[in-house]
Amino acid sequence: MTELLSYDFMRQALVAALLVGLAAPLVGVFLLQRRLSLIGDGMGHVALAGVAVGVLTGTAPVLTALVAAVAAAVVIEVIRARGRTSGDVALAVMFYGGIAAGVVIIAKSPGGSPANLTAYLFGAITTANAADLWVFAGLAVVVVVGTTLLRPWLFAVANDEEYARAMGLPVTGLNVALAVLTAVTVVVSMRVVGLLLISALMIIPNATAQLLGGSFRASVRWAVLIGVLASVGGVVISFYAETPSGGTIVLLAIGAFVVVAASTAVAARLRSRQHRRADTHHQHEHGDECGHPAIVHGDHVDYLHDGHRHAAHEGHYDEHGAEPAGATAGHDREVGH
Repeated sequence: MTELLSYDFMRQALVAALLVGLAAPLVGVFLLQRRLSLIGDGMGHVALAGVAVGVLTGTAPVLTALVAAVAAAVVIEVIRARGRTSGDVALAVMFYGGIAAGVVIIAKSPGGSPANLTAYLFGAITTANAADLWVFAGLAVVVVVGTTLLRPWLFAVANDEEYARAMGLPVTGLNVALAVLTAVTVVVSMRVVGLLLISALMIIPNATAQLLGGSFRASVRWAVLIGVLASVGGVVISFYAETPSGGTIVLLAIGAFVVVAASTAVAARLRSRQHRRADTHHQHEHGDECGHPAIVHGDHVDYLHDGHRHAAHEGHYDEHGAEPAGATAGHDREVGH
């Protein structure tokens, strides 16, 4: 580790990875809720055209990519808002046109080479310089502050766009804001993860976090933690294993998802075995009108039936005891008959 930190480019790479790991999941959580997981991939295609223009004109590729990605974000949202089937075709033409233009322009640029193209498509974190790092830091601050300030409204739109519109929220403006934040995140991440892999870092940490968090706020915290650990850990591993940083980071995030998914599945199976079914103790469905006393117990409701307490659980009833012992112990209360 001391060897790694002795290099300037690796210190810059670790800072860039930290910024990407922090910013990408904050935007990705809303894309995942709205089932727009691949929108970042499409923006990456268009951003490549911006990179190519920067290489051709000698302008900073980060800035030209930012202009192209933000313009694409606005166009995408306008097409999506119109809701026409032909919009899918228009988006496909724009995305594939972007990556095709990027490949052709870079090939014809004096400073262009296959190595340049590969570095932007799949990430080459060691090519980030100090100037890039300052730009990435500024853009990451925009993403973090933007998602934090807009989070209640973005959450409302992501859950029910029609209801949010009926409540008077500026849905179109919020959608454009989310699209622009996504475009900014794509540009921040292109040196670290690559334009073709950035969607993975926006989505996979959030998919893992949903298995761990019991609420939206907890899921966001888990997603940011997983994103940062995958990004920084991927850079460290890529240094010692001499592998591309983008692919290493994404494989690390996927590995975390597989481990968490398997662990939660095993835990759920073990918990289900601890439940004693009560199917043989009653002949009808319990509810407000069943005529049996309802007893609040922790985070659920038991029904007292023939001297047994039953609780609904995944299509059956669990047996929770022969009498309302919790109530007599002081932590249950009867709520109805």
